[in-house]
Amino acid sequence: MFSEPENLASNQELDVKTQLDDGIRMLQGQTHMVDGTLHFCHTSCDLLDAGPVVDYFTKVVEWINVHPDDVVTILLSNGDRADVKSFIDPMEKSGLKKLAYVPPKTPMALADWPTLSSLIKSGKRAVVFMDYKADQAAVPYVLDEFSQLWETPFSPTDPDFPCTVHRPSNLKEAQARDRLYMANHNLNSKINIPGTDDILYPNLDDIAKTNSETGASSLGVAADACTKSHSRPPNFLLVDYYNRGVPSGAVFKVAARLNKVIYKRPCCGKPRPAEPEFSGLGSGQENKDEKKGEEKEPSGLMGVISDIASIFS
Repeated sequence: MFSEPENLASNQELDVKTQLDDGIRMLQGQTHMVDGTLHFCHTSCDLLDAGPVVDYFTKVVEWINVHPDDVVTILLSNGDRADVKSFIDPMEKSGLKKLAYVPPKTPMALADWPTLSSLIKSGKRAVVFMDYKADQAAVPYVLDEFSQLWETPFSPTDPDFPCTVHRPSNLKEAQARDRLYMANHNLNSKINIPGTDDILYPNLDDIAKTNSETGASSLGVAADACTKSHSRPPNFLLVDYYNRGVPSGAVFKVAARLNKVIYKRPCCGKPRPAEPEFSGLGSGQENKDEKKGEEKEPSGLMGVISDIASIFS
């Protein structure tokens, strides 16, 4: 998510509106308080401060408002464990609150999530999760992540990318089967500083391989391994520098394949084509809604994440 040139902690090259234009549909960011105002920072605000949360939300809302057929998911990493009510102000001022989806129940099981088309028709085209300190009774449009979504190992340094449940800890297999899940595929390197915690930063030496469709340590191979292990693909794929991969646009090609469609556009940072960006159903199966007799699509909560790799456990 952060595109700060010449900054070690940066993990994207393109700004957020370009990311969304290219096909990113989930944005993750770590928040910290700076003089009483929520900012997006990576690792620490001393290392990378991307500015006030409200400014970033405003850009996302501007994009959503001119793309009426798109849904965006936002995952907030609450770095300071701030009270969830501190997020009300930036969400209201940016207009994000008006777009935020409020689920009919808490927590939502896997089968409870709405389809993409139903979210679009409702006008609630932003789904906002928070990892720590969410309280849906107090702020119903900021959804508790770990009661509804689990993650593979966080801030990974292992190029094998095991597809095991890491957060929340001690999650039973039956519970994991009934939740959304996110595959963290952002390989990190470490800087060891005596007397302090290790500093993790994106491994750019291997980024093309990490974001590729095929080969050892690739996103494509890891996504297939997750699909095999859990009998369904990840709902979200978390990557650094999504525009780097082999071939160009590889992260989107992987996500499209998991959704049984074909990604057909040039990538990245280029104008959106007039023709559809995705086409074709890989399965050929028809899934009808028994009540309406309409083709029923899978949940809209599937996509590639433009990542800020938070570094806390």
